[in-house]
Amino acid sequence: MTNPLFPEITINGTTLSAADIAAEAQNHPAPAGKPGLAWRRAARALVIRQVLLDEAERLGLTPPPEELSPDKWETPEEAQIRELLAQNVQPAPVSEEALHQIYQRNPGAYRAPSLYQPAHILFAAAPEDKKVRAAAKLRGEAVLKDLRATPGQFATLVRKESACSSRDTDGQLGQLSSGDTVPEFEAAMDAAPVGAIYETLVETRYGYHILRVDERATGEILPFDAVRPRLSEACEKANWARAANAYLSGLLDRTEITGIDLAAVA
Repeated sequence: MTNPLFPEITINGTTLSAADIAAEAQNHPAPAGKPGLAWRRAARALVIRQVLLDEAERLGLTPPPEELSPDKWETPEEAQIRELLAQNVQPAPVSEEALHQIYQRNPGAYRAPSLYQPAHILFAAAPEDKKVRAAAKLRGEAVLKDLRATPGQFATLVRKESACSSRDTDGQLGQLSSGDTVPEFEAAMDAAPVGAIYETLVETRYGYHILRVDERATGEILPFDAVRPRLSEACEKANWARAANAYLSGLLDRTEITGIDLAAVA
């Protein structure tokens, strides 16, 4: 049985089950109101999987499954795909020169963690509750306006307004370092003037925050030798991905696929 909203998908004449696509779609979240995108992404993943399995079957690959973690093993199909890629994907080696070039392009990207001493007032609202978020934003803007006029009442307003347990410590969050909080809050801590109320509300998944950064110590740029292992690992992964994509493209060129345009599915 096919989904009436989508055409039947075949790989070299074999039909992709709508039930399999629906099950796989659970692993491909899509924006609200766009279930078709999850369906297409799932279909793309299953098409690629089938193409790889067909090639492994053609080559007669039947490797034994490997243990992924205690008492968790690969399926026979996963073992076939692993062996196929191991035999046919040959990534370019990573050279010292390439690593140095990457580092020199932007040394500032490789820093020790920054340290922050922030305080905040939280107007809590769940991401999916638009009505509550709108009300939280309005209340936050009103309080922020008051604080701009009289910054000295920060502690008083924390105890009165904040939905965070830090209201018991005048909004102080203690010492945070890079990666300790959500990216949007960390970006605001980087941008905020030290010792002053940040000029705008900070929106996060938790709601809206009035932010004050009392201290900030930006992490020092790390020397090349300190980041070389991380750079090397990233380059190895990138080179493998490029080689794997090139190999897959060759397989897809030799495969008859109907019902989906893989290039159009992100």
